[in-house]
Amino acid sequence: MLELEHGFRVVDTHLRLEPDETRRPRDIGDPEQVERELRQAGIVEALAVPAEREEYTGVNNAVARIAVDRPLVAAARITGVRDPSTGPTARLRNVSRSRTDKHTHPTEIEQYAYEDRFVAFALDPTVDGLPDEAVLAALERVDLPVLTYGGRGFPPRRIERTLLTREFPVVIAHFGGYPLDRELTTAAVDLLAEHERCFLDTSFVRFRDPLERAVIEHPDRVLFASGAPASHPNVAIMEILTLDVTEDAMRRVFSTNAARVLPALAP
Repeated sequence: MLELEHGFRVVDTHLRLEPDETRRPRDIGDPEQVERELRQAGIVEALAVPAEREEYTGVNNAVARIAVDRPLVAAARITGVRDPSTGPTARLRNVSRSRTDKHTHPTEIEQYAYEDRFVAFALDPTVDGLPDEAVLAALERVDLPVLTYGGRGFPPRRIERTLLTREFPVVIAHFGGYPLDRELTTAAVDLLAEHERCFLDTSFVRFRDPLERAVIEHPDRVLFASGAPASHPNVAIMEILTLDVTEDAMRRVFSTNAARVLPALAP
């Protein structure tokens, strides 16, 4: 694909890496492919999130190593012991559950934060569970951004009740509506009016209306993200370039907002 020329400084706040070739599905991609596609799209730096695993210590460290010699910074993926769903069964299960060795410990949060190899945390509650009180308190102490996945299993209002009450920035991946759920996407945009530390990333958001609404109403709270390599960065950039918003708003989405939330992505 030809390199994309757009005149903006662009940073990508969400792509996924699987360091182990033997476990790499087709839509995750190797670091060389990702770096090549970022360059084609004119993206100068990106936040890399580890792919799904049962245990994340090894893959977190591997992604941090990969990032060193590339235009990447790393997020540490974390796990939790709590079931994010609602209902009496989930509440009973959460009461009886306790953290095990496979769950992220509060001391690991502080270790990740103070090593300077990781600039954010990533959490998929429907896959990895929701952190308990001690881990959430540790996240507040280190005050790094937390990228969370949403969807029907962890919709925006549940994100609000569990994470947005905390004193750390929360970035909701895919506008909270993956895959292509307009109702959830709209609900996530609504959160921006109520929570100053809530941000939305644009990866896999294919609906034009909520994208434009979020950028127009909250130009300081939308972060460009491609979701590469499952989605080519060129496609993600074109979705922003074709919005009916000002050039200044695009500049904020492409880089200024990310630099404020993730200073490692600043010029």
